[in-house]
Amino acid sequence: MKLELRPEIAAAYKSFSQRARVLTETWVEENLYCPACPSDSLHPTPKGKRVVDFICPECNEAYQLKSQSHPFGNRITNSAYEPKIEAIRTGTIPNFLFLQYDLEVLRVSDLFVVPKHFMSQSIIEQRRPLSERARRRGWVGSNILLGHLPTDARIPIIKEGYEIPKATVRDSWNRFLFLREQSVYSRGWLADVLACVRQLDRETFTLADVYTFEKQLAELHPRNRHIRPKIRQQLQVLRDYGIVEFLGKGVYRIRKL
Repeated sequence: MKLELRPEIAAAYKSFSQRARVLTETWVEENLYCPACPSDSLHPTPKGKRVVDFICPECNEAYQLKSQSHPFGNRITNSAYEPKIEAIRTGTIPNFLFLQYDLEVLRVSDLFVVPKHFMSQSIIEQRRPLSERARRRGWVGSNILLGHLPTDARIPIIKEGYEIPKATVRDSWNRFLFLREQSVYSRGWLADVLACVRQLDRETFTLADVYTFEKQLAELHPRNRHIRPKIRQQLQVLRDYGIVEFLGKGVYRIRKL
């Protein structure tokens, strides 16, 4: 995989944002593989279909590319709110590629993918409607709350200028593929509870440790008044799929990949 961007392909564009888009989209087309299957390439979609930027020619997984020259924060500005929520509900939300490039040397420095099975309503934030003075007044956008995702959802492909082995990327993807078997509601709960477990930042934890996130989970799921039973249920599902191991007496351990 070549990490260098090719500036000559964007020489005809005056706008910096247009040049960046052409450079990064071309890089993905020429270098990136599908994290979900053995395909060694991704194909660009027609220009009029901008919700999806790339599609795998073998498994048909769809990808949307977000690229910038600085690290991605906990909140990423994205498209219209209601269509995104509907896409999550119907399962048509794409996977997201987050690409960071070094502007000085024109080189890809970091790239990670968030599979669509981690996308839930609880990580989509509704922005304020545009003002009456705006050209698209009343339009309501969205933010993707990357900071609310468990670390497992951000699968590195390139990290600090180094390529992660394909097998490792695909193993990380497949480890949580079981989420697609769950309902949209259940996927959100599983991801949110796992995010809380990851915030503890230790291999072994207790049920009481996870209970400390009760208020946070109640805010994410305001319609559920039985947070603690729901936490226990999600830990059981994570145990059944080999993500955590139950050691007894309310003690759990995260299983390594």
